[in-house]
Order: sequence, then C-alpha cells, then structure tokens
Amino acid sequence: MQPDSNVSEVAALLHSALADPDTAWSLGSFGAIAVFRREADEPMRALPDARMGLATERGAIALTPGADLRPVAYETGFSGGYNHAVALCLPDAACTMSGRTRVTELGPDRDAAREEDREAILFDLGLGLRAVDACLRAHDPEVVACLRAGTGRSLFAADNPIGPHLVAMSPHRVFQARIGRIEVYAPIPGPGETSPAGPHTHVLPQVLRAGRTHAATTPIPDGFVPCAGLHPPHPYKDAMGRRIAFVPARHAAFQALLERWGDPDLLAVKRGRAPSPRVSRRHAGSARRVAALQAQLLRGECVAPGEADGPA
Repeated sequence: MQPDSNVSEVAALLHSALADPDTAWSLGSFGAIAVFRREADEPMRALPDARMGLATERGAIALTPGADLRPVAYETGFSGGYNHAVALCLPDAACTMSGRTRVTELGPDRDAAREEDREAILFDLGLGLRAVDACLRAHDPEVVACLRAGTGRSLFAADNPIGPHLVAMSPHRVFQARIGRIEVYAPIPGPGETSPAGPHTHVLPQVLRAGRTHAATTPIPDGFVPCAGLHPPHPYKDAMGRRIAFVPARHAAFQALLERWGDPDLLAVKRGRAPSPRVSRRHAGSARRVAALQAQLLRGECVAPGEADGPA
C-alpha cells in the first residue's frame, strides 16, 4: 500500500489530467479498449456523486482510485517515432473483474456516470478479460430485446444477433475496471468509417485471442496489471496521430512525468547507462530509440513518420 503522500500525489495527477482537455484517457485490455477525450470548448458536467470525473454528451469518465493504484509513465519507440502514456496499474491480486465468457444481462446500471442512465440495462459482453468488464447499455426496449436475445452465448458466435445489429443500434459502451469506468455514447462507426478523436471503443477479436493484459512493448512492472491509462498531449502528434510541428513544452511536461512515475532503470538506459539485469532487451532497445529520436527533435531535425505511427 502506498504512503499517504503517494496517494495525494496520485490524486493530484488524476485531477490535473481531468482538467486538461488535451489529455486523453483509456480503459481496457489488449484488444478491447474504451477511450475518453473531450474538446476544450465542449460542454461538460460534474458527476452527481463523489467519484472523480466528468461527463459530456459523447461520453464520461468516473474514477475510484484506491491506495494501491500505481501510475507508470513510459515511452515506447519504434522505427521513426515513439508513443508515450501513463499506465494506471493495480497489483496482480487486486485487478480481477468478473471474467465472464458469455453475454450476460446485469440489470440496471446503478453506477452510471449520469443519473438519467441508471435505469438503463447493462449487458456484459463476455470477453473473458481479466482486469476489465466490457459492457453495453441500453434504454430502448427494442435494443434491450436484441441484447437479451444474445445472452448466454459468445458475442462472436455466428448465431448471436448482437453483432449484425450493433452498429445500427449503437448502444452505450461501458468499460469497467476496479479503478473506475469509461462510458461512450457516440455512435459506433460503420464499415469504412474512422473512429472519432472523441470517446470511442475498439474490440479486436484477433488481438483478444492473445490473452494478454497489455502489449509486450509496454514496460509494466512485474506483479502489476494496467487497467487504464492517461495520454498527455504528444510533442509531435495531434489527437488523431497526425504529425505536427514539434512542441518542446509538451516534451518537457512528459519528461517531468517520466521522472516521477517512470521506471528508474529504463531512465538510466535512456541516459546512456548499461541496463540492469531486470530490464528486458526489448525495453532497453526501445528506450535507446526514444532517446535518439528525441535528441533529433530537440535539435530541430525532422523525423520521418514511422510505419507504426498513430495516436499518442
């Protein structure tokens, strides 16, 4: 358990990120994730209870951080670019959710971020994730009937009626973890459409089959599982992952987060020291690539877009 001073620091980190419209949030697992982001001029409202968070017309975030929440700031480098984030992690023994593997009706969503959604019916999608329950929520009787018709079987079963009607129905998506939830009200993009910069979700069956809680490139400490993350503005990318002119202030702001919440051993590698035995070759190589790319950017040199570049 963290000392009280750490609990206060974590709370300050979360409050600061919630106040910044340029910081995005994610909650989910490898292959299934919900994203919350708002515009600077977008109307928002406070939650009607004691949780940290806010709601807009497109989505909501509600957080209930405990003393065991550990932020982990990290950077991941790849050919021609890098990403950064702060993972919000729980100890391995404290992160487990329901693990349901079939679509299941859960009843009225009494924990909804908005009071008007607390009578809507919540359905667990049964993705079998360890640290996250991915759910759908509906008020409309016809949508509720369709979701009920799909209960008791896999979401991906050929005879499940939910899949073929999901885009047209566009029910609320609700992703829950032990540290809180993200709700998405925006419509689900149809075939060929792109997810918006605002609140949205991704569920990728082929990635889910790996059964991982996070990508192998993400340097999460042993004994911890990332349940959510905050994504401060990136120095050379906009909200959609498109290249912009390098912003030194954004770079400096994340380096401060890395100093406080990053892995000291990886920071040492980034500064040119030999990796300790506990640092994997993959993560050490990534730290070196990030250091080289950032040195180029700070010198004013152009960095070519990488093949894996995308939203920060």
